[in-house]
Amino acid sequence: MLALEIQQLHKSFGSNKVIDGLNLVVPENSIYGLLGQNGAGKTTTMKMTLGNTFIDRGTIKVFGENVHYGQTPTNQHIGFLPDVPEFYGYMKPQEYLELCGRITGIPEPLLKPRIQELLALVGLENAKKRIGGYSRGMKQRLGIAQAMINEPKLLICDEPTSALDPIGRKEILDILLKLKGKTTVIFSTHILSDVERICDHIGVLSGGKLALEGNLSEIKENGRTDIIEIEFTSKEQLSQFRELDATKAYFSSDNTSKLSVEGSRLYIETESVKSTQLHVLKILAEAELVPNRIELLEPTLENLFMEVVK
Repeated sequence: MLALEIQQLHKSFGSNKVIDGLNLVVPENSIYGLLGQNGAGKTTTMKMTLGNTFIDRGTIKVFGENVHYGQTPTNQHIGFLPDVPEFYGYMKPQEYLELCGRITGIPEPLLKPRIQELLALVGLENAKKRIGGYSRGMKQRLGIAQAMINEPKLLICDEPTSALDPIGRKEILDILLKLKGKTTVIFSTHILSDVERICDHIGVLSGGKLALEGNLSEIKENGRTDIIEIEFTSKEQLSQFRELDATKAYFSSDNTSKLSVEGSRLYIETESVKSTQLHVLKILAEAELVPNRIELLEPTLENLFMEVVK
């Protein structure tokens, strides 16, 4: 079943068209990374999904139910973490989550064990001081606990790591990864490395629509280019390899391979990866040249992202 399905979504603010025919599907129990440059429309899409912003045209469905502006029945399925969550600073985490649980109507016998479970999940089970004294990272972790209090089937996180230091980012990503299988997570961000770490599906928003979408591993596989990178110990060693008679003979007879150099690195783009690797290794061994590294390059999310948004 699809956790979220968006069809032909349009949204403009005055003459500024933000969303222009967006189609997007999020599989249930996935961690979906919604990528895009600042201003690409990620937050606007989330606000429309929550029923907080009017939809000009198109449909949004949450677990098969239509979302309507100003009406929130579909929000019973959703937990939401904004980029800057707000709390009552005079409260302690336990008190704040008790308040949230009572507002959402969680029965008292279920509430306290659920709070303990959530505080343990986000690493705040021993945090006793008032929320007003918390760091940004601790507030984000508490925000995840608050968003999960009603056991939502869909958790929407809007730029949850954008203002955190590396340790805080790692903590948030680790928590979101633990939620896989328990709920569906939509994770909006412009930090590509965060997406590569935890997401199994992605969508790249550009020009008001998806420029790239699908399973992350399949997208990388489809974007693969057969390039061998050889990192030599020095430019001199690289030159020595290129001047070898065996090197010249092999690449002069191989019209399918292209060579390029960057510093002490040699890049070989070839249609016959295995054969080229075997010949290169043979040449290196016979010449007793030992480079630092030989690697078959895989496409990075950064490269794929730059290709579709430029």
